[in-house]
Amino acid sequence: MLDEQHGIRLKRLNMRSARRGIKEMDIILSRFAQERLGSLESEELDLYEALLSENDQDLYQWVTGQVAAPDRFAPLIGQIGDLVSQNR
Repeated sequence: MLDEQHGIRLKRLNMRSARRGIKEMDIILSRFAQERLGSLESEELDLYEALLSENDQDLYQWVTGQVAAPDRFAPLIGQIGDLVSQNR
């Protein structure tokens, strides 16, 4: 039952990652979700879910390094930014 709930959570987070509102964030977060969500621990998924509640304009500035991410999100934003850099 727990694995099924975990799978449903991953599907939900994948969907939320791909349907943001700003196309750039759709692309960035859906790529991150596809490649990394399955390997995140429960606490990291909690943090990612909280990140998805943030404003897209803020997220984009954090990921692109225009503005420093809040300390709480900095490691996760770093992972997302690294993935963006690898795919250029």
